Amino acid sequence: ECILSGIMSVNGKKVLHMDRNPYYGGESASITPLEDLYKRFKIPGAPPTSMGRGRDWNVDLIPKFLMANGQLVKMLLYTEVTRYLDFKVTEGSFVYKGGKIYKVPSTEAEALASSLMGLFEKRRFRKFLVYVANFDEKDPRTFEGIDPMKTVMRDVYKKFDLGQDVIDFTGHALALYRTDDYLDQPCCETINRIKLYSESLARYGKSPYLYPLYGLGELPQGFARLSAIYGGTYMLNKPIEEIIVQNGKVIGVKSEGEVARCKQLICDPSYVQDRVEKVGQVIRVICILSHPIKNTNDANSCQIIIPQNQVNRKSDIYVCMISSAHNVAAQGKYIAIVSTTVETKEPEKEIRPALELLEPIEQKFVSISDLLVPKDLGTESQIFISRTYDATTHFETTCDDIKDIYKRMTGSEFDFEEMKRKKNDIYGED
Repeated sequence: ECILSGIMSVNGKKVLHMDRNPYYGGESASITPLEDLYKRFKIPGAPPTSMGRGRDWNVDLIPKFLMANGQLVKMLLYTEVTRYLDFKVTEGSFVYKGGKIYKVPSTEAEALASSLMGLFEKRRFRKFLVYVANFDEKDPRTFEGIDPMKTVMRDVYKKFDLGQDVIDFTGHALALYRTDDYLDQPCCETINRIKLYSESLARYGKSPYLYPLYGLGELPQGFARLSAIYGGTYMLNKPIEEIIVQNGKVIGVKSEGEVARCKQLICDPSYVQDRVEKVGQVIRVICILSHPIKNTNDANSCQIIIPQNQVNRKSDIYVCMISSAHNVAAQGKYIAIVSTTVETKEPEKEIRPALELLEPIEQKFVSISDLLVPKDLGTESQIFISRTYDATTHFETTCDDIKDIYKRMTGSEFDFEEMKRKKNDIYGED
């Protein structure tokens, strides 16, 4: 919502942004101080003194990293919101296999030394990666007999003679699919996802992921500043009493007895419970540790992916870990957040393999959220509802939703060029 309010303001729309919370970012906020996190999760008592100063903590409720070459980075660059943020490259990505974690190779030397696959498998995998790097959906000469819109991914793996372990690793640690459904879908999207991973990795070399200092809550604040520079108005702590609809169309929002009139409304599902439906659940567990995660070479930030096949599930389990190096925790402390799509009646049991990797855990905060999606496109009512954050550990699906809402609101395709700050923008300078 913050990104859309920024973009709509740049596009010359008059924007009023109201939030019932006292902080920016709603569900995707970073909570500070630590005392507030304890209160939010109804954990009795104050945080122990061993946790350091409460103010040193900025704990994300929804763990995600940015793909260095992904859509959100493009949005940040085009709108120049980058000037309000500092990023660090995440130190490594790891994948779980047979109860152990292995580094996802980030260089050719690492790939050759990796014990994730045997020597001949490595050669075939390298051939496959070269194919992916050269692949261009607009140039049939790069297809090598594969029809990107018809050939399913399963058959592409067969063509390169890749075994099950490599398929698991490629689909889940590189293409970042949460389930194996993609195997029977046309290969074009998978190839483009692996390309995004490789290109993101090529930018900084350690991993394809970036993370902002002071936590993800900085992102909505950056876009809020953008909106304000272009005349947008922000109101935090603003209760929403009623969304006023006339003849099936939104005409305003009532708050504290006053009505703000509007032609279009963007909101998350929590404001319009009758207009959304539940399509599943996500469990997230925030864990505070006093040590880096074992077998990650003492990384101060990393991602671990547990492919579903490894733990007899339908969807992957993710771990995002960050630390005091990112100004989100007290000195010497680490925050690891586990997340996955719920599949059973006992969600906490489902994430046990991930929690075992993190032991000993000083404090856990468990949340189970419903995945809500709008029942309609909003074209009649002009109420445009975002989808709840899913279990993925990067912002690509969120950006797809932003582009989709933009198209439903304006009738035109989302164009990165249109987001460029106007040349005569004199306000944004420090």
